[in-house]
Amino acid sequence: MGQRLGYDDIEAATARIAGQVRPVALAPGGDRLWLALEYLQHTGSFKARGAQNFLLAHREAGSLPDAGVTIASGGNAGLACAWAARQQGVRATVFLPANAPGVKVARLRSYGADVRLVGTEYAEALAACEEYAGASGALASHAYDHPLIAAGAGTLLEEVHERLPDLDTVLVAVGGGGLFAGVATAAREHGVRVVAVEPEHSRALHAALAAGGPVDVTVDSVAADSLGARRATALASDAARHDGVRSVLVPDTAIVRARQVLWEERRIVVEHGAATAFAALLAGLAGEDDGFGYRPADSERVCVVLCGANTDPATLTAPTALTHPAAPAAS
Repeated sequence: MGQRLGYDDIEAATARIAGQVRPVALAPGGDRLWLALEYLQHTGSFKARGAQNFLLAHREAGSLPDAGVTIASGGNAGLACAWAARQQGVRATVFLPANAPGVKVARLRSYGADVRLVGTEYAEALAACEEYAGASGALASHAYDHPLIAAGAGTLLEEVHERLPDLDTVLVAVGGGGLFAGVATAAREHGVRVVAVEPEHSRALHAALAAGGPVDVTVDSVAADSLGARRATALASDAARHDGVRSVLVPDTAIVRARQVLWEERRIVVEHGAATAFAALLAGLAGEDDGFGYRPADSERVCVVLCGANTDPATLTAPTALTHPAAPAAS
């Protein structure tokens, strides 16, 4: 499959993973507002969709090796890959830094993954993963930079549109751009506008649009653990250039506030990355949409995607300090 993404890929993914993932739950969030509760997905994030689509497509093509699948990620993508591999009865070998939190290692192993701890940074784990794939013949997966992964993520919008056919706009957080690329591709087919939301200081897609293509950015955000990609994918950059897409930024203070509001007012527990899209809406409604946030028109029907909940709930019951991960890794 080439590095392209079309609506036919979303349709194929939708059929392929039917019955393999949980259909997205939608909750009314106010007048003409809905919340897509994708944090209720298997493994706690939308990543399960792409992981299933990736493995099932390779199984269909006869290209799923006996050595199984491998990925470098101790975050949501690693968990999703390990879970999907177990569902498909294949081996998953997951590489992550030796200083990764023990709770993540334990959860990966609970899915039956062979966990390899290498170095102290994501780049070292990635290099080891690539070396392992070459030596073992294992199928190398990626956290977000693959059309099968993005197409799987795009099935989320298909489900939302089926339930809300009159939807005008969807707000989605952006890291490397896998979720955004899939959602934007499906949304374009249905005439739904997309607002791509990034932290002010983790703006890989925003920078790509300004530069005319993917470029490296500095990452310094409270949401860097899941939205900390230093470069947006070409798939995301291409999807963002179509009509009906708007790129907006939000400061970390707004992200922290949005996450707290979701907990205090709705008892919804999400990670900072998942609260980022909601932060744009809150900032816009508060009149802070001059470069930060998004304010819908009075009659606009809006859906905000809450895409992940792999977080520490204890941080919701105490003041949250704006501390940033030192070395953000692909989720």
